[in-house]
Amino acid sequence: MGGIGKRRGMAFLLVALALACALAGLAGCAGDGGKGTAANGTLRVGVRSDVVGFGYLNEDTGKYYGLEIDIANELAERLGYADVEFVTVLPENRKDLLQNGEVDCLIACYSIAESREKNFDFSPAYYEDSSIMMVENSSLVASIEGLKGGTIATMSGANTAPQLAQRLTDVGFTSGEVVSQTEDHAETVFDTFRLVQLDSYRDLSRALEEGTVDAACMDGSIAHTYLNDNRSVLSFKIATQSYGVATQKDSELSKPVSDAVQAMIDDGTVAELTDKWD
Repeated sequence: MGGIGKRRGMAFLLVALALACALAGLAGCAGDGGKGTAANGTLRVGVRSDVVGFGYLNEDTGKYYGLEIDIANELAERLGYADVEFVTVLPENRKDLLQNGEVDCLIACYSIAESREKNFDFSPAYYEDSSIMMVENSSLVASIEGLKGGTIATMSGANTAPQLAQRLTDVGFTSGEVVSQTEDHAETVFDTFRLVQLDSYRDLSRALEEGTVDAACMDGSIAHTYLNDNRSVLSFKIATQSYGVATQKDSELSKPVSDAVQAMIDDGTVAELTDKWD
């Protein structure tokens, strides 16, 4: 009887081990539609808190809202994370936060650019936008030519400033010659206009209202937050922006994120969320 009991005990142990291995295998398998491995952890996502429709923090409730917030939640679910932690980032610090590992990825109106791809990996683009130029109606500026001798403002930390300078050079508005420039590049004087870079979109809007700048240049999706009856958008497009999810270069997260975002594009999830917030 003792031998039979031992054999039964051994059989039970083998069955238990087999079951445990099977469950572990299921937990480690990637599912369909871009589902990733179950991480049972928290995905730390760098997001904007001041861009209505993309990433906006309601300080009364402490909750974030917008297209990029929904994309982050969907991405975390597909990758198998148990939770999402949103970390507010700014154009001037988002690069450092990602490089230092303080966030796992950026979903923060961060456009895909060749200069950025040297340092980060990007998912396929989930949103296409164009940089535009906004003026006060009281300025009577109706075209780009009306800004000669004036001051144009862009956001510090964004890639709008070099794109704007290149575009204005391409159309003959300026020769591209830099007359003077501050050490921090906050102010650059060209032969036909002055370019300043401010710390926030609110600062851009305030400077435009106060008349300290003649035009404010920013992504169209962001500009709509600051448009009103007293402002107009010039019919002058600077550059097309493609927003993607950024991860650390060659990180283990890069491919799963890219695959999941592509799956979200393919199955219509991104289009559905974009329609929700447009």
